[in-house]
Amino acid sequence: MANGHFAPNAPSHEIAAFLRSSGYAIVDDAADAALMDRLAGEVAPYVDASTPGRDIYDGQHTRRTGALIARCAAARELVMHPVVTGVVGDFLSHATTHQLHLTQLITIEPAETKQKPHRDQMAFDLFPFTAGYHVQCNAMWALTNFTAENGATHLAPGTSTMDDTAAEQIAEIQATMRCGSVLFYDGKVLHGGGANTSDRPRQGVNITYAVGWVRQEENQYLASPPEIARSLDDDLLKMMGYQQGAFALGYVGDRTDPLAALRGSSEKVKTVENFRESNDSFETFVDDLDR
Repeated sequence: MANGHFAPNAPSHEIAAFLRSSGYAIVDDAADAALMDRLAGEVAPYVDASTPGRDIYDGQHTRRTGALIARCAAARELVMHPVVTGVVGDFLSHATTHQLHLTQLITIEPAETKQKPHRDQMAFDLFPFTAGYHVQCNAMWALTNFTAENGATHLAPGTSTMDDTAAEQIAEIQATMRCGSVLFYDGKVLHGGGANTSDRPRQGVNITYAVGWVRQEENQYLASPPEIARSLDDDLLKMMGYQQGAFALGYVGDRTDPLAALRGSSEKVKTVENFRESNDSFETFVDDLDR
């Protein structure tokens, strides 16, 4: 590891540990060129149909293209890429479950200006999560090379635990990386898209994950309608949210498991006893209630 960059075979817990301490981590060359080329081809028509942002914050020369699971088979592979699921699983292990929060291709076109630094967890109605509680883990895949000239993401390392006044004094870095590499960053770190002073677009695939008990930024159930969802494998569907977010969260009708409901079954969600058997933290929680 050097300057926050890791090899694709680095242990997930080491990447997650650096992410916790610095607010970001980069895994170089995690996906092969063939997968990224396939995704670029699949998503291109949707990018062309996407409109630029409405203001300076969204980016008046930036296009945001979502619903990637329904639109791009290659994106499904990135969502469930073992490097990402390993790091995300470790980083969000304090929650009973985690889920997909957002799929979005961000195209920063030439002449775009630098985005205002911000913290992504503000999307949760500006809720003041404690400094040690991470509600989300972002993965930004480089679909093109990320360079200083074309708008590579700016980050202020270590600002996840700082207030805004202190954080503004921290020098930023840019997450320069090759196509197929992936940038992890948490929801607390100050960051923003860079200015594109080159003559070509910069494209990054923003696939974000969150703890299972919050509302997803992108509504996965409408973004991937049932006829498409039923064609997907169970592991991907669970990541999309077709599972209990925690005890008593996410069931359908008469306490039917959401994945079972999609498949036409009536299997019930887990009981308290099921959760005792499968989750140590939940067992401790229930024991505390019993007392």
